[in-house]
Amino acid sequence: MDLVSKIPRRLAILGVGLMGGSFALALRQVAPQMHIAGYDRDEVNLAAARQLGVIDQGSVDLASVVREADMVLMAVPVGQMAELFELMAPHLNPVAVVTDVGSTKAGLVEAARRYLGPVVTRFVPGHPIAGAELSGVRAAQGGLFQDRTVILTPLEETLPHPLAWVRSCWELCGARVECQTVTRHDEIFGVVSHLPHLLSFALVYEIAQRPDAATLFRFAASGFRDFTRIAGSNAEMWRDISLANRGVLKVELSRYRDQLEQLMEWLDTADGAALEDFMRKARTARRQWQEGS
Repeated sequence: MDLVSKIPRRLAILGVGLMGGSFALALRQVAPQMHIAGYDRDEVNLAAARQLGVIDQGSVDLASVVREADMVLMAVPVGQMAELFELMAPHLNPVAVVTDVGSTKAGLVEAARRYLGPVVTRFVPGHPIAGAELSGVRAAQGGLFQDRTVILTPLEETLPHPLAWVRSCWELCGARVECQTVTRHDEIFGVVSHLPHLLSFALVYEIAQRPDAATLFRFAASGFRDFTRIAGSNAEMWRDISLANRGVLKVELSRYRDQLEQLMEWLDTADGAALEDFMRKARTARRQWQEGS
């Protein structure tokens, strides 16, 4: 495909924040003539997005934003997506391609099939494995997806052209694109993303409830900071992710609980050899992962 056929003429971003804004900026670098419209519940955020050149126009009226779009990128928290599917379906351009950046897929796909009707054949679920410390449109950056992986989870119904179009857009953003099934995607990210976030939130919350929390936090150093960095993430977004992938998370939390019980047993029996072997294996696995990434 040539460049013109690889990109939409009119792109709609639903949820103009870090992810949606960065996607818009990345495509602007290769297609400055593309028209980008943004939908958001927050008019102040839309004004900031226009000021920063992320979008050409913005509105809190969903229908007006999607009506002429060739491609719609959904970048709102996953808990809001089902409602947006239902609201926008009657107003979509008859040939529009719909995609998203959500980090859970099973519930999203179920909602798409329920509300999008025939448009589901042009729905390409996506998940960029990228992020930043800050959130919101002011944190958006055109290079956010450079050399990062984007997972696409096309459905049985997904037509070849929409899949190719979404893939090409992410590749123009500098990303590496891989495909997974919906089920496998949610299993993988339940383990390596959703579970660590819950554990980080849980540790910070547990310490914060203690009478001496201020003292404990005062003495916390780099190890604590590294482990709990992701507890500074957006609570609304991670609430929605946790609930959407709760089946996988319940299994993984149970496995983690089993490991904690094993640690308790080794401590009870002062089994230093078992503890050291456990730590060495974990350290080796992490080093191998880092060297291969």
